[in-house]
Amino acid sequence: MTQDFETAPVPEAEKALYRYLARVNDAPAEVSQADVDRARAAGWSDHALFDAVTVCAVFNFFNRWVDGTGVPDVPPGFYEQRLAQMGDFGYRM
Repeated sequence: MTQDFETAPVPEAEKALYRYLARVNDAPAEVSQADVDRARAAGWSDHALFDAVTVCAVFNFFNRWVDGTGVPDVPPGFYEQRLAQMGDFGYRM
């Protein structure tokens, strides 16, 4: 796994989406038409951008909710155990 999507072995189109989402995540009030246009130029539709921003927003909400309410994190190994029990439902890891 990588900590830097810019050096990750993923297609350039995905990197363009990640750049857009980083902007949405880090400086939402500063997102411009130029940011949207760059993502579109990489092949992302308005629908795909809407879905990606929605997922980003939900994760931000959930993380802030968990942190703000003190809901404990799952125990170490929880996700690995769940994956072993239930499979990945066809998602690529």
